[in-house]
Amino acid sequence: MFRSVHDAVLAEVERAIRGKTAAVRLALACLFANGHLLIEDVPGTGKTSLAKALATSIAGSWQRIQFTPDLLPGDITGVSVWNQGEQEFTFRPGPVFANIVLADEINRASPKTQSALLEVMEEGQVTVDGRGRPVPTPFLVVATQNPIDLEGTYQLPEAQLDRFLMRISLGHPNLDVETEILTGRAQAAAPAVRCVASLDQIAALQHQVASSIYAAPEVVRYVALLAHATREHKALRLGMSTRGSLALLRAAQAFALGLGRHFVVPDDVRAVAAPVLAHRLVLTAQAEVHGIKTGDILAEIMASVPAPAPAAVG
Repeated sequence: MFRSVHDAVLAEVERAIRGKTAAVRLALACLFANGHLLIEDVPGTGKTSLAKALATSIAGSWQRIQFTPDLLPGDITGVSVWNQGEQEFTFRPGPVFANIVLADEINRASPKTQSALLEVMEEGQVTVDGRGRPVPTPFLVVATQNPIDLEGTYQLPEAQLDRFLMRISLGHPNLDVETEILTGRAQAAAPAVRCVASLDQIAALQHQVASSIYAAPEVVRYVALLAHATREHKALRLGMSTRGSLALLRAAQAFALGLGRHFVVPDDVRAVAAPVLAHRLVLTAQAEVHGIKTGDILAEIMASVPAPAPAAVG
């Protein structure tokens, strides 16, 4: 069932996001792994369209939060207001109470407001006036951020970055795809995305990823070796956390099932390593001065750590 649902949702999302199969496949792996997605890109590359198409294809509710410098935490989580008729406070839920929440330009808000998402991303609930209120399930935060060198942006705190299972970039379409998009929009309306899966199916598949995808001891050790290699690298001030190791394994399991396999191979780990790990690594000051990127360090580590043989993990 997973492969058919996965491929159906993939096809529908690609009706809205043309020519980005690899990025859409990673976004679906993030959803089925019960994680959250950070998209870092310049404006106008389809980030909002991706979130909306994903919600539509799975019959989920969705909300968009435009992050601005004056946005307050209560604008996200909701607030309790005095009900004059009933003489009591009534909770008014914020936009975070949806299956898919688009946190648009998250790094334009203050760190205090950004941190309002930490609890709900980790625990699936918000606490207002001392009472926990669960959000709907499945629950996925799709946050977008502009490159940090653009005007009016704040650096996301490391604790919040670590809550995102993956960070990806959509990028601009190639010349042929952009020509097709322009031609199609000029001649007719864009094709509507259809609902091809239910929320119950998505929840069941998330459970399947967590419980039924086999990771051989050799693959688990491979992930652990990668983690230790990042912690020992001289150019990194902060390597993979244990949460990062678990995230890498979970994302590899979802990616494997999306390809129709019920076991993880080293290629699955390598396919998701950069989206899962690059935003969790912190460079030393000396490495930053020399213009080294975390992606370069990660590529070096992936090349230096030997992967287990395929015969040992099937």
